[in-house]
Amino acid sequence: MISSLELGKKVIKDKIPLVPKNPGIYRMISVSGEILYIGKAKNIPNRLKSYTSDSNLPIRTERMLSLTHSLETTTTNNESEALLLEANLIKKHKPRFNILLRDDKSFPYIYIGYKDKWPQLTKLRGKKSKDGYYFGPFASIGSANWTIKILQKIFQIRVCDDTVFKNRERPCILYQIKRCSAPCVGHIDKDQYKKTVTDAIDFISGKSRKIQKNLSKEMELASKELDFEKAAVSRDRIKALTQIQTSQKINQTNLDEADVVSIYKESGKTCIQVFFFRSKQNWGNQAFYPKHDNDDNVIEILSSFLTQFYENKSIPKMIITNTDIKDLHLIEKAFSQKEKRQISIKKAKNVNEISISKLAEKNAKQALTQKLYQTENNNNLINNLADKFDLNNNINLIEVYDNSHNQGTDSIGALICFGDEGFVKKRYRKFNIKNEKIRNDDYGMMKEVLFRRFSKAIKEKSGSLSLPELILIDGGKGQYSVSRDVLNELGLHDLPILAVAKGKNRNAGEEKIYHRNKEYILKKNDPLLFFIQRLRDEAHRFAISAHRAKRKKSLSKSLLDQIQGIGRQRKRSLLNHFGSARAVESASLDDLKSVEGIEDNIAKKIYNYFHE
Repeated sequence: MISSLELGKKVIKDKIPLVPKNPGIYRMISVSGEILYIGKAKNIPNRLKSYTSDSNLPIRTERMLSLTHSLETTTTNNESEALLLEANLIKKHKPRFNILLRDDKSFPYIYIGYKDKWPQLTKLRGKKSKDGYYFGPFASIGSANWTIKILQKIFQIRVCDDTVFKNRERPCILYQIKRCSAPCVGHIDKDQYKKTVTDAIDFISGKSRKIQKNLSKEMELASKELDFEKAAVSRDRIKALTQIQTSQKINQTNLDEADVVSIYKESGKTCIQVFFFRSKQNWGNQAFYPKHDNDDNVIEILSSFLTQFYENKSIPKMIITNTDIKDLHLIEKAFSQKEKRQISIKKAKNVNEISISKLAEKNAKQALTQKLYQTENNNNLINNLADKFDLNNNINLIEVYDNSHNQGTDSIGALICFGDEGFVKKRYRKFNIKNEKIRNDDYGMMKEVLFRRFSKAIKEKSGSLSLPELILIDGGKGQYSVSRDVLNELGLHDLPILAVAKGKNRNAGEEKIYHRNKEYILKKNDPLLFFIQRLRDEAHRFAISAHRAKRKKSLSKSLLDQIQGIGRQRKRSLLNHFGSARAVESASLDDLKSVEGIEDNIAKKIYNYFHE
């Protein structure tokens, strides 16, 4: 009988003669259609031949080949294109045998529009679709917010959106606390405001000394002219600038535009720290924990990280690493091709580069140590939970459910997830309750949420809908019974459930936990009780937040939103013409027909909606 490993090798051997000797990528696929691995190659057939050797294959590779049922290839014009395509597909499909960047996200930028009459200072994520100046990336929303506050303090640029700006009749509190020059009500002329915007752009571009000199001249001139109020404004700005320059001294690296990327590996786990330097300023740092096999070396991990990390981000002129990387020249070429300018990647060499690289590595080590401690602690808590309630299966993921509504309105079901690395935010889900008859029925809501979640998981059997090993319900006996009935109906008899009922008078520490028709009461100082409370409270927080967001949205809806066929443009035309939704309601049919963009049939539909 042929082994599964030999069958996997045969799949590849049969494919080799059919593949042209070109650069490209290949995908190994399981019998269920799951993509197991995505790789690139300068010459695809030559690369595939390495998998068909009889010996010396890593255990991980043998395991991958034993699961391989089919092979797909895609050719590219050159190896650089293959590298970029590989990174894109890895991020999209997340194959289990690839090194994966799990904590990937778009970073915030600070945006100032140059075509606006009164430019606004704001944060922006995602694509740079607007015309204007972009500064970033910032490592976190916090560092971007801090920079915006500084810019407000020094230059007093507006941060309000256009709707608020156009409808102001008097200055807001930001003007009172000297964070805005109140252009909305004409407290500053257009030319002076544009000058402050230009100064802000120069400041964030690293030209703070030049701005400070100009402000000093303005302060002296104002003092000579006895305009002490204007002199005081310039003095306050100089003071704020000095504070910023002092705080940035610890970050003096002379790196104009660079990312410092340092990797640290311990106990089969890895942390990568990225320091962002723009305009000779440190704009924050971020830790990443890529998923990889224990045997993968740091050179391979870092190379894969770089290609995936910059796949959807702007790349700085220079990337400095603390170790060598695989395919250095190829990655440089691919990045330069992507950005249409020269990109340099190098290992830290001079004193300055080594110093900041070691600092990043130190941060990576500290972050990984903390991560490993948290993981160990979480594993201990999960294991104690399993022992306490006689759970036989190994618990890797816990799903926690809660509901929220306001007297049956804006009803929401919430799902959160917890694993050995903490709360898994990407698996959080909210469910809008569809059945109107049960929107005030906690049991009915829980039944609907669980049925929708697990019936869909059973159909798809993979991905983000994979089943947890334990379910935690915020509720008592009734909630437990309903939940158990749903899972039994779906054939999930072995999936354990815990229901957490609030204590007498809803006192924390007096919770009752129900499992298999048994009632458990834990001691008030039991770490396991604190753990269960933490899970329940997080589910409750998420449910409440989702409910409030839905309620706020429903309250902000206009009467016109309820009329089919009335989109944004027609709604705007009606409101501009009549002034309010109530005025539209009382308008005659002829008045409605007279509105630009409102056809006769639409006007009749609106009129009938309000008068039938």
